[in-house]
Amino acid sequence: MTMLKILLLPPTINVVLILLGLLLSPKRLLGALLLVVGLTSLLLLATPMASHTLRQGLEPYSPPSQSQHESAEAIVILGGGRDYVAPEFGWGDAPANPTWRRLAYGAHLYRQSELPIMVSGGRIHNEHSAEATLMAAALRDVFEVPVRWMEAESRNTAENARFSADMLRADGIGRVALVSQAWHLPRAVAEFEAQGLTVIPAPTEFTSPPPSGLAAWLPRAYHLNQSTRALNEWMGQAGIWLRGLLP
Repeated sequence: MTMLKILLLPPTINVVLILLGLLLSPKRLLGALLLVVGLTSLLLLATPMASHTLRQGLEPYSPPSQSQHESAEAIVILGGGRDYVAPEFGWGDAPANPTWRRLAYGAHLYRQSELPIMVSGGRIHNEHSAEATLMAAALRDVFEVPVRWMEAESRNTAENARFSADMLRADGIGRVALVSQAWHLPRAVAEFEAQGLTVIPAPTEFTSPPPSGLAAWLPRAYHLNQSTRALNEWMGQAGIWLRGLLP
């Protein structure tokens, strides 16, 4: 599935279209069409306007109100990746920037409520330490926030939900504040609710509006990355929808 996603997401899919166009010869209609689609889509997805539009459609949730937050029984923070062999903290690997953003917001919510915290994230490539271990160390050493549960086996959002729900139910927890990026939460909420939990979305890192004028249409590698993340989420939501159609 990972290889399929790589092939279907930018920039690989755009390069494939361009190469097919060249192989079929740009002088032929189909070859010329593939070249135009490949190049145009690559440039368009790298613009601030396109990345903002794709991400904004994935951000239906606002930060929880105080009363919503206080109605939760626990805070669940999802892992968002790691940096390998990061020397600055002395842990070996360290949380990647998206994970730090989630941890910071989770720590903020903890200080408002002192609800117990779960961190969720395993090993994607058989790393020495699970992502949950790195997250717990960051909360403890950097934010001075305790962690009650570490779910350290999951490799994707669906497993985050399944394994976390098992641990939480064992302690009688059924209502959680779920922390992740705003663009990731629609899929994450759906997965956790499918496991029977009541979810209060706790989004962070909302998309910034594009600049005005011509700058909104100038391609940059950063915005291509943001568009790719958004398209990955749209594909994930489509997968959940298709899964719901199966008996």
